[in-house]
Amino acid sequence: MINPVINIAVRPLVEYVFRSGDLDSGFRTMTALVEGTKAHQQVQRQYGEMDQKEVYVSAEIPCGDLLFVVDGRCDGLLAEEDGLMTIDEIKSTSGDLALITEETYPVHWAQAKCYAYMVARARDLPRMRVQLTYMQLPSGELKRYRREADFAELESFVQDVVAQYAPFANMLKSHREARDRSIADLAFPFKAYRAGQRKLAGAVYKTIEEKVSLFAKAPTGIGKTISTTFPAIKAIGEGHLQHLFYLTAKTITRTAAEEAFALMQSGGLHLHAVTITAKEKVCFQEEVSCRKEDCPYADGYYDRINGAVLDILAHETLIGRQMIEKYARKHRVCPFEYSLDLAYAADAVICDYNYIFDPKVSLKRMFGEQKSRTALLVDEAHNLVDRAREMYSAELNKADFLALQRGYKGVNPAVNRAAKAVNGFFITLRKETEGPHRIDRNKPEELLALAEDFVLHAEQELASPGPASAGTEEAALLLQTYFAAQSFVRTGKLYDERYVTYAEVTAKDLRIKMFCLDPSHLLREMGKGFRSRILFSATLSPLSYYRDMLGATPEDYTVSIPSPFAREQLDVTIHPLSTRYRDREQTKDALAQLLRRLALGRSGNYLYFFPSYAYMNLIYEQVTAKPMENVRFLLQQGAMSEQEREDFLAAFDAGNKETLVGFAVMGGIFSEGIDLVGDRLTGVAVVGVGLPQIGLERDIIRDYFNEQDKDGFDYAYVFPGMNKVLQAGGRLIRSENDQGVLLLVDDRYLHPHYARLLPEEWS
Repeated sequence: MINPVINIAVRPLVEYVFRSGDLDSGFRTMTALVEGTKAHQQVQRQYGEMDQKEVYVSAEIPCGDLLFVVDGRCDGLLAEEDGLMTIDEIKSTSGDLALITEETYPVHWAQAKCYAYMVARARDLPRMRVQLTYMQLPSGELKRYRREADFAELESFVQDVVAQYAPFANMLKSHREARDRSIADLAFPFKAYRAGQRKLAGAVYKTIEEKVSLFAKAPTGIGKTISTTFPAIKAIGEGHLQHLFYLTAKTITRTAAEEAFALMQSGGLHLHAVTITAKEKVCFQEEVSCRKEDCPYADGYYDRINGAVLDILAHETLIGRQMIEKYARKHRVCPFEYSLDLAYAADAVICDYNYIFDPKVSLKRMFGEQKSRTALLVDEAHNLVDRAREMYSAELNKADFLALQRGYKGVNPAVNRAAKAVNGFFITLRKETEGPHRIDRNKPEELLALAEDFVLHAEQELASPGPASAGTEEAALLLQTYFAAQSFVRTGKLYDERYVTYAEVTAKDLRIKMFCLDPSHLLREMGKGFRSRILFSATLSPLSYYRDMLGATPEDYTVSIPSPFAREQLDVTIHPLSTRYRDREQTKDALAQLLRRLALGRSGNYLYFFPSYAYMNLIYEQVTAKPMENVRFLLQQGAMSEQEREDFLAAFDAGNKETLVGFAVMGGIFSEGIDLVGDRLTGVAVVGVGLPQIGLERDIIRDYFNEQDKDGFDYAYVFPGMNKVLQAGGRLIRSENDQGVLLLVDDRYLHPHYARLLPEEWS
């Protein structure tokens, strides 16, 4: 009998066994004790002719009835004069080297000793030397520790490490065997496929099988969530995948994915599905602080996390927010960090786009082998264009650096000088800027250098032990500005011809932003290594635009599923009233009359969508100025709590005795991802064509795509705007039994350029 094979890299293996202590003290440094590229290159340049760098090593290590295949890449393999080979493991830090002793980081010794064992075994060497090289950045100061070990000692050490990991590996092996058996027996969880569902599910499976990506336009109400998750799970059972990520833009669409997994579980599926919820939502403390002094769930986190992970995975399958909080309290671990640790072991992860596509927060411990067996299911993928633009953009504000310059004067001279230098750059820029803004296609090299210097000094201040030397407000601003500057420096490394830098002057401040105009290249890069990307939405229209903006390759598939619903279910009316900004005062009375008539024409529940809060509030006042018998109104607010959102939606009850009219904004929380089935929604009015407000960034996008021989106005305004229209109108027909009225208010709907972007069933 062949032993089951466990493939694992050295680093996650030793981190699992040797991680200990607390969560980071309030922030994650950019360079602290990780393999910094600068440190590697600087140390490796000192190697001799016979020395090697970035050496790949691997070994097969049996343990019980498991066979571990462990591999990795050691930083240096040095040929010493005394004949001993030396493994060099390089780490960098922005902190004080005096604080690092030989015993500070056992995990680093463990990593180096694993590499030493593999080299000794492969080359039949009786003894090895192990070296840890710590470099302080930016000074370049080095500190080294050395140990020697014979082969038997190294072999015993590595076997012990593997033995400590084995219970977790055995649990995963047993779980995956049960998972795959359950998938083999899993049937589609409905009596029959809706029209179009089988086509979409088949396209998803084929895409995963062929290791490409899919761009799918599938109409609202078809059941996209089950039509994408079910075939992806079948692909796991067939051995094409080990993991899938269900990525969403909004919390409300995460619920649909959780419900799909629960539905399949009721049909016999045995699968670990973990939901990641934002830190500020799940933190048990009144104020988010990961310092062990402030949070008992951060204090000693790594001493307890392995037991917490084993416990929940052994006893639960659907691991949502409430389940994570329950076990986090039981084991006294941070619920947010707990969810991230669970994500690496889970079969399915439901989370925000950020955890895969944003370089600031992505799950960085996902290694190549794991990625190659992972598929990304990207829900409501039309949202990813603007979200990605923001992920890959970064900005700095003058006011922050002026405040830090003043706050750290006489407190920390290095932080004071670094902040003063950045503030001085802004002062010069303001003098040179004529008008409210300035646009430059070049990377802001001088500011990037100043920001990088600021990051290093701010990092040292934030990482220093003991109480903060500045006041509470100054320390909080330093942390906030540190993150902003860190993001700015990181974005500078991504900057190319798809970027522009603009400065915007206001009466009180000056900000400079590196703005990503076309995120397609970076989305493609961040998605590299994953087996497949499945990007789907009811409004991925026009498909050519979204393929372009979301980073499609010529090999990727496209599928467009027709609506499964009859035209007779939807009564569409276009009212050619101008909603352009310049005409709104003149047309507001006529629009209010029109919307009043719609609500009075047939009792029921209505949603009226507007392109902005200001316009919505203007018309709301007009409509509600005169009393309407048996009509109740709701108004979306700019910042609503989860409970307020739930109350808003709950008001749309099929049994309402009076007519309910909800006023909401296009592109907001109520215009996509919500299901108001049957009589919960009678009619929808969409006011305007949803075009984003004319502004500096949209005009820059327009001009850029005009230069690329594309229709810049469509790319910047029309396509994003009409997408919001389609999403809002799509709230109405959600099942085969739904009926309703759809009112489109704007004369542009009669123009061929806009009319061609409407769904065929709206004709």
